[in-house]
Amino acid sequence: MNDALRYREHWWVSNDGLRLHARVYDGVGSSAPAVMCVPGLTRNCRDFESLAQHLAPRYRVICPDLRGRGLSAWDPVWRNYQPAIYLTDLAALIAQLALNRFAIVGTSLGGLLAMILPSVLPGVIAGIVLNDVGPEIDPIGADRIRSYAGRLPPVRTWEAAVAQLKTVFGSAWPGLTEQTWFRLARRNFREDDSGVPVLDVDPKVGEAMRAAPAASDLWPLFATLGPMPMLAIRGALSDILSEETFARMQREKPDLVALSVANRGHVPLLDEPECLTALDAFLGALKY
Repeated sequence: MNDALRYREHWWVSNDGLRLHARVYDGVGSSAPAVMCVPGLTRNCRDFESLAQHLAPRYRVICPDLRGRGLSAWDPVWRNYQPAIYLTDLAALIAQLALNRFAIVGTSLGGLLAMILPSVLPGVIAGIVLNDVGPEIDPIGADRIRSYAGRLPPVRTWEAAVAQLKTVFGSAWPGLTEQTWFRLARRNFREDDSGVPVLDVDPKVGEAMRAAPAASDLWPLFATLGPMPMLAIRGALSDILSEETFARMQREKPDLVALSVANRGHVPLLDEPECLTALDAFLGALKY
């Protein structure tokens, strides 16, 4: 394998003492521009395997596991599963890796964090990619996620894991091959000590979401991003980023680069050809 496509396991410690994990693809060298990819609510760094492999020959790619996901430690205080804490964790990672300026790709929750991060660390973000998320969350999709996050029954086999994944995401990802479904299952589940697949997320993440106050109005935050270069990707079938919100984003930010992905709901996988073309053009035009 091309050395640029390899990743190393990177560990850092949060301000409150949790051991956190990221995949870092830096075989291209420390002078290359950097891209951080932040996953959604119940997901982990493996969601970006395909995208990271695509970008790694040209960029340093950093894919963190938020606390409670992937190889990052679970938080004994589940109410810490909230954006302010995630931002503090990411700021510690950014400082440790000496990322002075970088692009950020955020899927769902990761996109919300991407919109907030410039106000936390002014001047470090070269550009933002929002994957199926915006300043307003469609309550239909939010209710759907609340209904299953942390509540899915255990499975015993990889076949059952795939079946469960299809139940949750089948309408969002129509037409996928069985091989792709198994690959996605491997990203969403991990094997326990007895070889049984288990969801790779603390179930309490769902509890924290259900206990959180109603979403605040993020349009003022969106407005503060001003001339920040931004690519917004929407799954044409999305129940999280509505057509109305997507259209308003384009009206309020005329320089927004917007892409709608056919046959994708929440969320596009970012390996679709049109996504890769748009990402290449957007990231390649940024000033790092």
